[in-house]
Amino acid sequence: MEGGSPFVLTLLGTGLTYSLTALGASFVFLKRTPGETFLATSLGFAAGVMIAASFWSLLLPAIELCKEEGLRPYLWPPMGFLSGAVLLRMIDKFLPHLHLGDDLSLAEGVKTHLPKSTLLILAITIHNLPEGMAVGVGFSGGQDSVQGINAGWALAIGIGIQNLPEGLAVALPLRGEGLGRAKSFFFGQLSGLVEPIGGLIGVSLAEIAGVMLPFVLSFAAGAMIYVVVEEVIPESQKSGHHDWATMGAIMGFICMMVLDVALS
Repeated sequence: MEGGSPFVLTLLGTGLTYSLTALGASFVFLKRTPGETFLATSLGFAAGVMIAASFWSLLLPAIELCKEEGLRPYLWPPMGFLSGAVLLRMIDKFLPHLHLGDDLSLAEGVKTHLPKSTLLILAITIHNLPEGMAVGVGFSGGQDSVQGINAGWALAIGIGIQNLPEGLAVALPLRGEGLGRAKSFFFGQLSGLVEPIGGLIGVSLAEIAGVMLPFVLSFAAGAMIYVVVEEVIPESQKSGHHDWATMGAIMGFICMMVLDVALS
C-alpha cells in the first residue's frame, strides 16, 4: 500500500476500530454477559493502550520530526500536547453531555433540556473523536513509506483492540439500566462510529499542517491523554476492582508498545 492516499488509509483504519467497537458491544446479546471484574480490567487495558499510543505513535514521532525539520523539540510537542488537552477541557466544560450511569442531574456542560439519550451520544462523541483523530494523524505523512504505513496500522490496531472493551463498557451499563439488548448495542457501536469522522478531521489537519505536523501529532496525544485521565481511568475504578484495573492498564501499555515497535 506504499503511496496510498492517507484519507483512504484513515477510513480503512477507523473502519477497523469501528468494527471492533461494534464487536465488543455485541456481547450484550450473549445470555451471560461479562462481570464487573472483567469490565474494570478491560477499561484499564483501554487506558494503557491509549497512554502508550499517545507516546509511541504520536509524541515520539513528533519529537523526531522536530529534530529532522530543525524545529525546537522542547517547544512544539509540549505546546501541541497542552493545546489538545485544553481543547478537550473546553469541550468538556461547555458541551452538554452525560456520562454512563449518571443521573440527569449530573449532566455536565451548559444547562440544557436535551433528552438523556442525546446527552449520552454527546459524551460518546467527546470520548471517541480524539481516538479517530489519532488514527488519521498517524497515517498522515507516512503514506510514502512502508514504515510510515505500518506505524499508522499499529496505532489503528491498538486503538481497535482497546475498542473491544470500550464498546462493551458503553453497552453493558445501559443493559443493566433496563434498556433492551438492541438499544444497548446501538449506543455501544455508536461510540465507534464517531471515529471515522475524527479520523478525517485528523488527517485533514495533518495534511495542511506541513512543517507543523509535530504540533498536530502532539495535539492528538494531548486530547487522548485528557480522555484517559478524565474518563477512562476513573470509570475503570468505579466498581472497586482497583488492582484488576491497574494490571489491565499495564498489559494494555505493553500490548501497544509491542505493536508499535514490531510494526514500525
